Amino acid sequence: MEVDCIAERQFWRSRYAFVMAAIGSAVGLGNVWRFPFVCYKNGGGAFLIPYFIALFTTGIPLMILEFSLGHWARGSPPYCFLKANKKFEWIGWFASLAPFVIASYYTVVMAWCFAYMIYSIDLRWGSDANLFFLKHFLNATRSPAEIGSIQIPVLLGLVVVWFSIFVILYKGVSRIGKVVAVTVPLPTILLIILTIRGLTLPGAMEGIDYYLTPDFSKLSHFKVWLSAYAQVFFSLSLAQGILITYASFLRKESDITNNAFIISLADAGTSFLAGFAVFSIVGYLSLMKGIGIENLGLAGPHLTFVTYPTAISLLPFGTWLFGMIFYIALLAFGIDSAFSMIEPLATSINSKWKFSKGKATAIACALGFLSSLIFVTSSGIYWLDIVDHFVANFCLVLIGLLECISLGYLFDLKKLREHANEVSDITIGRWWDFLIKFVAPLSLLTLLVASVVENISVPYNNYPTWCLLVGGVMPGAMIFILSFIFANR
Repeated sequence: MEVDCIAERQFWRSRYAFVMAAIGSAVGLGNVWRFPFVCYKNGGGAFLIPYFIALFTTGIPLMILEFSLGHWARGSPPYCFLKANKKFEWIGWFASLAPFVIASYYTVVMAWCFAYMIYSIDLRWGSDANLFFLKHFLNATRSPAEIGSIQIPVLLGLVVVWFSIFVILYKGVSRIGKVVAVTVPLPTILLIILTIRGLTLPGAMEGIDYYLTPDFSKLSHFKVWLSAYAQVFFSLSLAQGILITYASFLRKESDITNNAFIISLADAGTSFLAGFAVFSIVGYLSLMKGIGIENLGLAGPHLTFVTYPTAISLLPFGTWLFGMIFYIALLAFGIDSAFSMIEPLATSINSKWKFSKGKATAIACALGFLSSLIFVTSSGIYWLDIVDHFVANFCLVLIGLLECISLGYLFDLKKLREHANEVSDITIGRWWDFLIKFVAPLSLLTLLVASVVENISVPYNNYPTWCLLVGGVMPGAMIFILSFIFANR
């Protein structure tokens, strides 16, 4: 059997470093701009019921699975799957390449945050944050077919982000451990500051009520449960090779199961806290503008670069300070997720072709930067939306499904369960096998089928078919093909 070719396998300096790194990979921009909106839209406080059921029946079991595989096989994702079965290496490449594609546009959003952190000093977005964001900052074209020019402020921010990723990764997990010791607790502290400030504003309680008022009738809707499983799956960095890679750097006696519970609950807690920071400000903005909360833009880039900046401009004092705090928090949340998306590919290149860690990281970052350039153009916001939709809803879900099938049915799953129990404070029984073999794959298959049906019935955001093929189908097909090519070289 091929051996893992990492010349000098490093280890996390401490359990704290590993837990912080894994939390950092899970907690990202989506916790701030996606979870609060999904929670509000699907029953408010009542949504927490299906969310935690999804967390304990799919999220945590899959995290234990990936931690166990990485810790047992001790290698890059392709090597770990190869060790499980010589025919599975391509699944590891699939899991390593998908987050690399995500990082290509995720870093662009971070570049936007970097620019807005600077713009907060003089509130450069002025009285019309929407016009500033789309026309003056992005210079957005009318459609993805009009590529337009490269936006220099975004490009400069992108250079900073990719250079930061390289500096953090090229020396391995020892450098990562030092970075996450700061970048994981810092944004949480800043988020608490923003929450406290937001709760003191007039209209804040109306915003919180809007966020959390339980609508238990929603629990009878299939889509609400589907949203809960989707949110858990996407939020925990599952099926991206990240958790497998991080676990491979754990020492022999390191805990697996307890760490999975700690990391998953920390991610959920951060998402819940973000809702208070977001909806307290949104409630204040609604009161000041006399506009219904539902009309303010509560998810995605609109929340981050239009709704929140508008609210910041209306604060009675300290506008620039709270603007900078918000975007620094987003950058700190984002950088941990961004470099974690590159680490699986860099580690896989390092392992497969015997490049040094520095050279492998440089290759991954250079390719990532070049891949990001399409999203820096005037049409970038459209291509970002298309690629994100298809990679997240199809590639990641398919990878998760492949993990469950390959390890649950074509491998001795009991071996991974016993391995986890040997080193963990919390032991798992056969119920975990049941969740991996039946509950998790069924939920992922349902998500996949629902996404296929939805996209066939109604073209995503009414984009032209050729755009969906180029930005959605092609990246997924390329990842799939490259996975087989790399596995057979």
